[in-house]
Amino acid sequence: MKQLMLGNKALARGLYEAGVCFVSSYPGTPSTEITEEAVKFDEIYCEWAPNEKVAMESAFGACLAGRRAFCGQKHVGLNVAADPLFTMSYTGVNAGLVIVVADDAGMHSSQNEQDSRHYAIAAKVPMLEPSDSAETLEFAKTAYEISEQFDTPVIIKMCTRVAHSQSVVETSERVEHEKAYEKNSAKYVMMPGNAKKRHPVVEERTQKLIAYAETTPLNRAEIFSDEIGIITSSTSYQYVKEVFGDSVSVLKLGMVNPLPPELIKNFASKVKKLYVVEELDAVIENFVKALGIAVEGESILPRIDEFSQNLIAQAFGKEISAGVTLEENIPARPPVMCAGCPHRGLFYSLKKRKCTVLGDIGCYTLGAVPPLGAIEMTLCMGASIGATHGFNKILGEKSEGKTVAVIGDSTFMHSGMTGLANVAYNQSNSTVIILDNSITGMTGHQQNPTTGFNIKGDPAGKINLEALVKAMGINRVRVVDPYNLAECDAALKEELAAAEPSVIISRRPCALLKYVKHKPPLKVDAEKCIGCKSCMKIGCPAISMKNGKAVVDATQCVGCGVCSQLCPKKAFVSTAEN
Repeated sequence: MKQLMLGNKALARGLYEAGVCFVSSYPGTPSTEITEEAVKFDEIYCEWAPNEKVAMESAFGACLAGRRAFCGQKHVGLNVAADPLFTMSYTGVNAGLVIVVADDAGMHSSQNEQDSRHYAIAAKVPMLEPSDSAETLEFAKTAYEISEQFDTPVIIKMCTRVAHSQSVVETSERVEHEKAYEKNSAKYVMMPGNAKKRHPVVEERTQKLIAYAETTPLNRAEIFSDEIGIITSSTSYQYVKEVFGDSVSVLKLGMVNPLPPELIKNFASKVKKLYVVEELDAVIENFVKALGIAVEGESILPRIDEFSQNLIAQAFGKEISAGVTLEENIPARPPVMCAGCPHRGLFYSLKKRKCTVLGDIGCYTLGAVPPLGAIEMTLCMGASIGATHGFNKILGEKSEGKTVAVIGDSTFMHSGMTGLANVAYNQSNSTVIILDNSITGMTGHQQNPTTGFNIKGDPAGKINLEALVKAMGINRVRVVDPYNLAECDAALKEELAAAEPSVIISRRPCALLKYVKHKPPLKVDAEKCIGCKSCMKIGCPAISMKNGKAVVDATQCVGCGVCSQLCPKKAFVSTAEN
């Protein structure tokens, strides 16, 4: 049956048809929907793991037990899972194991723009790269065949445009697969003596995979002209076809590691001028140059941001489509925390106290944006606590009393605990604020180990943050309501003055959660409002100024009352009083 499918949904469908039984992932845009779609199939056990490393290790255990398994993450998540990945290349698999990494060229929702093909090359594992939803579904099934045929994990590299674009796919029935587990310590116990014997196996496997890459239909040559030939993959292939049609020859690579040298040489021999069109790093281009073939790519194309049809047309000197221009100018919408966001009050208190705030990854990173402008550093998942520890150790008394770390509840479970363990063990006088909004907010409200529910919303094990933090050696632990500015300010004053490490848990559920009941929206008594703009200091999108007076958008306001605590004239009143 043919259906229009999002790339991520098509991948989940491919997992189902391939007979996958186990999925463990950590949410990360643009990969999140794969697992959210996979959980809809009763035949597949799915879970959100605390982080990508745990997810990949769990998937490996499932494949070791004899069932096809899957692990999904975004590109920066693969950094976290790199440790098991590199060693799984040595051990190989039992049943098939497929890993998806979704790259984010253009950094639509990421802190860097890394190219994950380098991981496949470094780990010496095959990588497939689909260019649309139909290929995504088929590549998923093919990846499991490759995994079991060559005894290797296989990476499928997605990107934002393939993951979040729709195209027609043709579905088929599920085929079950099962392998028995057999004890094999020499293969799976990677102590040095065994690992040394496994490395030659990996090198031999690579040669077999190169031979496979030469003939697999995943790679195909489309010969239309002997003038220009273009080697490309992923969405770049789609752009090339839209710009050139059948006026140039194209070598479309669906398997991007290992690359097929003879196929590339043969293709190059058929054209007078050869180009490589690939997003981000010159991986394919450098491989072609190493074969002694003259080729162009990075000399005319950028190595930053994502490509487009017009960018490629311009690079090749072709006419650029004028496109369609809107008659009205649409005002820019800067990123901002939602109305009623529980993080807003806490960030206001931090800015008021002129704290140095080292931040983390999550929607609360928007605390760096004016008018709050509280966060001064964001590096990677969990880094806020470790960085604060180092910052305070170096500056000592100069930083004590004003430097804090902020981290979300999901991020704390992901990779913040070890940072806090370092604070407790090595005793830096650091204050850590866990922003507990009872969900994984930035990626679309996924559950995590602190929420008490699993991926299906069923009751699950729930970690008590207060008990956990105390068990890690932190004696000073307190919980505040971020809607209460006086409470937040008092907690900050006391904990920053303490002569030992402390943790403040700022607890209030995300305002967008469906089960959260809000108070009636507020309104402004225009007679009391003096237009001082004190309420604008929190950057709430529900508040604006009109004719010199504050105005509340009742469609956005959730009645949190933070603004009313800032108003010197008590001009904010509840609409429930009408």
